[in-house]
Amino acid sequence: MARKLKTYQASLGFFDQAIAAPSMKAALEAWGADSNLFHQGVATESSDPEVIAATMARPGVVLKRPVGSDQPFSEHAALPVTLGDRKPAKAGRKLKRRQPKQETAPRVDKDWERKAALSYERERRIREREEAKAEAARQKDRERRQKAGATAQAALEQAEGRHVEKIAAIRGEIEALENRAQNEENKWAKEKERLTAALKRARS
Repeated sequence: MARKLKTYQASLGFFDQAIAAPSMKAALEAWGADSNLFHQGVATESSDPEVIAATMARPGVVLKRPVGSDQPFSEHAALPVTLGDRKPAKAGRKLKRRQPKQETAPRVDKDWERKAALSYERERRIREREEAKAEAARQKDRERRQKAGATAQAALEQAEGRHVEKIAAIRGEIEALENRAQNEENKWAKEKERLTAALKRARS
C-alpha cells in the first residue's frame, strides 16, 4: 500500500527546495543530504497550501525556487537575481518558521492524495529499475574486463612457457656443440702429436 505523502521544505545554497515524500528520510535522500537537516533546523514539514499543491502535483520530484523568494516552486528554477546585492545563502541556513495562517488549514482531497502517493511509488520504482539497469551494465563491464584480463594473462603465461622451452632447447644445442668442439679439439691434439712425431722421424 502506498504511504501517505507529506511536503518537506529546506533552504540549501541559492535555492529553497521542496518535495512530496513519504518520510523525512526519503526527503533527505532526494536532496542528497549527508546529515539530518531536520535536526539542524534547516528543513521542516511545510504547511503552505501552495507549496503542498505544487509538490503533490510532482511527487518525488525536487522542486526549487530562488532562496528567500515567494516565487512558485518548479523543477527548473533560475538563480536569484539579487546575487550581487546580497551574500549567497550557505547550505545549513536555518529556515524561518512561518506562522501558520489562521484561515489556511490545507485540505487535501483524499483521492488526489492517494493518486499522488501512487505516482510517487511509480517514480521510485522507475528510479530503482534505472539504478538496477545501470548496476547490471557496470557488472557486465566488470566481468568483460575481468575476462579480457584473464585471457591476456593466460596468453602471457603461454608465450612465456614457449619462450622458456625455446631457450632451454637452444642452450641444449649450444652445450652439444661445445661438446663436439671439445671432442674435435681432443682428436686434433692427438692427431697433431702423431703427425709431429712422424715429421721428426722423417727429418732425422
